[in-house]
Amino acid sequence: MNIAVIGLSHKTAPVEVREKLSIPEPQIEGAIAHLLSYPHIEEVSILSTCNRLEIYIMATETQPGVREVVQFLSEHSKLPLHQLRPHLFTLLHEDAVMHLMRVAAGLDSLVLGEGQILAQVKQAHKLGQQYKGIGQILNRLFKQALTAGKRVRTETSIGTGAVSISSAAVELVQMKVQSLHGYRFTVIGAGKMSRLLVQHLISKGATQIAIVNRSLKRAEELARQFFEADLKLHPLAEMMAVVAQSDVVFTSTGATEPILDRIKLEACLDLSCSLMLVDISVPRNIAADVTELLNVQCFNVDDLKAVVAQNHESRRQMAQEAEVLLEEEVEAFEVWWRSLETVPVISCLRDKIEGIREQELEKALSRLGSEFAEKHQEVIEALTRGIVNKILHDPMVQLRAQQDIETRRRAMSTLQTLFNLELDASGQQYG
Repeated sequence: MNIAVIGLSHKTAPVEVREKLSIPEPQIEGAIAHLLSYPHIEEVSILSTCNRLEIYIMATETQPGVREVVQFLSEHSKLPLHQLRPHLFTLLHEDAVMHLMRVAAGLDSLVLGEGQILAQVKQAHKLGQQYKGIGQILNRLFKQALTAGKRVRTETSIGTGAVSISSAAVELVQMKVQSLHGYRFTVIGAGKMSRLLVQHLISKGATQIAIVNRSLKRAEELARQFFEADLKLHPLAEMMAVVAQSDVVFTSTGATEPILDRIKLEACLDLSCSLMLVDISVPRNIAADVTELLNVQCFNVDDLKAVVAQNHESRRQMAQEAEVLLEEEVEAFEVWWRSLETVPVISCLRDKIEGIREQELEKALSRLGSEFAEKHQEVIEALTRGIVNKILHDPMVQLRAQQDIETRRRAMSTLQTLFNLELDASGQQYG
């Protein structure tokens, strides 16, 4: 049994590849069920964000399990293996464990130290549990990673002032136009990323902001968070009319196909006026052909790297501090992982001792007579259980705590010999 992660990220694949691999939340249940149907995959969890798709598995055999995930990704994305493989990375056991810790801490993000990824890891854990993909091993791994991410944010300064994808998008626009005052902005979408866009636009001096969303109720909820700003709210049906009256348009929706393309823009724009489009969605909300239009500029998440680079250097020292904390969390997981090897021996020993206790208790109660036995059985039962638990406690604690593999295995072998414990090849007790 081994842990592996197979995936791709902003470091290994451009947005046009990442969007083909993206698994929207409504598809997670089906994807988990599909992956679990493969013969070598025992547990699975899927982390899908705008900058990464990562599939964590517990495999009965590592290489066949990895091949099954790669096959799934090829089928899901409709990319042939020879096109997909150059963009994928595979990490095994300790490397996979450390990778998830780094991801949860924001150290592998496009924006170093960004905080949104921790919530995304938490959601991946929740969905993995909900759809029966996560078992004992991945459950412990994700819990440890969430602990690691929280520690990094509370015990280091890496998250202080860290820019998000949304703030980087606003900074990109500011680099192009200098002052935001006087420009007409439209945000399509009303989710968390859109809320952050509005927050950063207001902080940078924007005063004319329109929100377009499928659900007006959700747009109203967003607007209530910025009651001091005069946000204009529009249903999706008015999207093109609002875009036509805008200088800058941000898109941040969960749509799986482009919602803006050349044909739609050509039909409504005054082509003598300039329009800037900033798409922070994956899959992309804006088709690549819009750049064929005169006076239309379009940027996507990959274009934010230049903005992010300015903030990166100042956080490198903080990231080194965070790595030390992550090493501690990885070691804590490894200690737990190694202790699993002792479980069959401990269970077998406990079962054997419990069997002896029950036999001897039954003999003793029969000698005492039914009247006495019925009156005092609970007390005698508790007494014998207490004795067994106290006798077994120290050996079990010492065995689990032993970090040296050879020493631990010798101790297990000695226990098996001394107590005549019989385990089959899978580690289970005979009989």
